[in-house]
Amino acid sequence: MAVEVKEHNTKVEPPCSTNSLSNYLWEDHPDEEKWADCVHCGMCLESCPTYLETGQEQHSPRGRVHLIKSVAEGKLEVNEQFMDPVFQCLDCRACTTACPADVDVGGLIEEARGQVRQAMPLKGWKGAVSHLFLKDLFPYKNRLNAVGGLLKFYQKSGLQQVVRKSGALKVMPKHLVEMESIMPPIQQSVQKKYKDVDVIPANGQPKATVAMLTGCIMDVMFADINQSTINVLTYNGNEVVLPKNQTCCGALHVHAGDRETGKKLAKQNIEAFEDAEKVIVNAAGCGCALKEYPELLRNDPEWIEKAEEFADKVEDISKYLYDTGYEKPYSELNKRITYHDACHLAHGQGIRYEPRQLLNDINGVEYVEQPNADTCCGSAGIYNITNPEMAGAVLERKMENVPRDVEMISMGNPGCMLQMAIGVQKYGRRAEIVHTVQLLDWAYQQDQRNGIGQSDGKQPVAAREG
Repeated sequence: MAVEVKEHNTKVEPPCSTNSLSNYLWEDHPDEEKWADCVHCGMCLESCPTYLETGQEQHSPRGRVHLIKSVAEGKLEVNEQFMDPVFQCLDCRACTTACPADVDVGGLIEEARGQVRQAMPLKGWKGAVSHLFLKDLFPYKNRLNAVGGLLKFYQKSGLQQVVRKSGALKVMPKHLVEMESIMPPIQQSVQKKYKDVDVIPANGQPKATVAMLTGCIMDVMFADINQSTINVLTYNGNEVVLPKNQTCCGALHVHAGDRETGKKLAKQNIEAFEDAEKVIVNAAGCGCALKEYPELLRNDPEWIEKAEEFADKVEDISKYLYDTGYEKPYSELNKRITYHDACHLAHGQGIRYEPRQLLNDINGVEYVEQPNADTCCGSAGIYNITNPEMAGAVLERKMENVPRDVEMISMGNPGCMLQMAIGVQKYGRRAEIVHTVQLLDWAYQQDQRNGIGQSDGKQPVAAREG
């Protein structure tokens, strides 16, 4: 059942403001506690993709913190000059990792964007497009599945080849043409595939029951990764539940400043997963957003405790497998692979070691560490669509660090997969873009074809403490 939240556009006094001069006139103003520890030391500068590209202070983490604080002190208005640095940020969280005081710049940015969009709502065609995707499409599974069906027809019917050969794509912006060129094959969503199944059974004796977030874009564009996630979970003795009334995580909405819709989606997901002991996620951005529901709902006394309980259940697939133990594959993939740290996995959730260990536990994998593996690729949700020039510059810097002789680039986030696929194509690389869980699934499938693995009674990798 969807949770209704009334939209409004009424100015209110900030409920927690300690400064009557503040120019934040809307709910959810940036939290003073988040900037209080910033001493403008500059440790964040070399970690910030936009500062590295522009060299401009207002496009650095400490510069943005200063601007956000200035609005709170009444020294600056919420206007175009404030909006540009706030929305140019990739919200990659690398600055918080670099910060000795752990200043939550990402949280400040998202709260500031909420203020901007309240004070300066998008209008014209930009407002219409934003409303179409954020409010009319992403929150509704049936509509997303319909779009998926159209994309599948576009690919399978031959229309895609006709459009490409006709030159019709030349009228589109360059970055959208690039996105079309690397669009993955559309497959049936797992929500649709298992719509009549209450519980997907474990292989053999079940050891746990977990719920899985299927996501919005994930289940339309990357249904094969969702299926691989189910395969790996069930192979390792987990029963899998796909709550029917789950919805989009709301990450894109919060990044865009639409906090009201983000809250609505958060409440729906909290209710959908109420009975789950674990909520497994295979998309870094989604997992980070789910874990930050307590931040999003911090001013809602009715929901804050529920949000905290929910956030404690959320686990990335790589960390869940590492912590609970998984069967090490016995077949060989024989691939030279490097790993890209998705920002919201490495910086947002602090998960770095676990996915690398999964890769190293696959026989035949020659793992090559990527220099600066945790630098942003420029995807950042839909940043590569809304800020294509900066995203392209960040991607170019990223591709310079990708080893040239690898056959695969593994990662744990769909947005990164699309952006890195553009990079591979644009810069003449031959590497295949894969999700980490896919590699484990492929190795298990090879085991099953070879008649080895579970049926041989071989022991799984032991569960880890912590």
